[in-house]
Amino acid sequence: MFAVIKTGGKQYRVAANDLLKIEKLEANVGDIVEIGSVLAHGEGENVTFGAPFVDGALVTAEVVEQGKNRTVIAFKKRRRQNSRRKIGHRQLLTTVRIAEILLGGAKPSKKAAAKVEAKEVKADVAPEAKAEAAPKEAKAKKEAKAEAAPKDEAKTETAVAAPLFKAPKGEPDDLAVIKGIGPVAAGQLHEQGITTFAQLAKLSDKDVAKIDAHMPFSSDQINDWREQAKELAKK
Repeated sequence: MFAVIKTGGKQYRVAANDLLKIEKLEANVGDIVEIGSVLAHGEGENVTFGAPFVDGALVTAEVVEQGKNRTVIAFKKRRRQNSRRKIGHRQLLTTVRIAEILLGGAKPSKKAAAKVEAKEVKADVAPEAKAEAAPKEAKAKKEAKAEAAPKDEAKTETAVAAPLFKAPKGEPDDLAVIKGIGPVAAGQLHEQGITTFAQLAKLSDKDVAKIDAHMPFSSDQINDWREQAKELAKK
């Protein structure tokens, strides 16, 4: 038996187990889809035509693959106008395998119906299961957040309350005047308690090593800044 179906604005002559590429259907691989637009069906020379569709006729198909067709190029050129237009199109396709051709209002077989029912049951049960699981998930997230909060707060307090040096009293100097110290580096030095030329000039070698270990500056950079700070501190 064969049938003529219409889908995606096109007509196809199909039979059971035929592999067919049609325009994209919204379905997942393995789903059973139903095509109710049956224009004609027949077996041998006995053919029944619809007006436009055959009443009670249905074709079911299993989705095998979701993909794309080859790219089609539309190129247009006008002579003596230096005008060109190039447009590409790649049609989305669904590969299906025809499962059954049903007549007289017959329903899909158990295999096809089972897939549809399983999908419907899943859709019906999912909201209930989700509703039951929601309070548990919310409780677990709340407890995890409560446990993590003290650690995060302690870490923040430690980071904020532990500058490398104690900033001297008085107005801070513009450390960006020193060659090699930009606004970002000056801000980082201020955060670690280094705010004046005099303080920077008095850094010991131990202090330099400490800065080198905890800040993104090398010992050579800090030594250079220290020498420049000594000259600026005299002014």
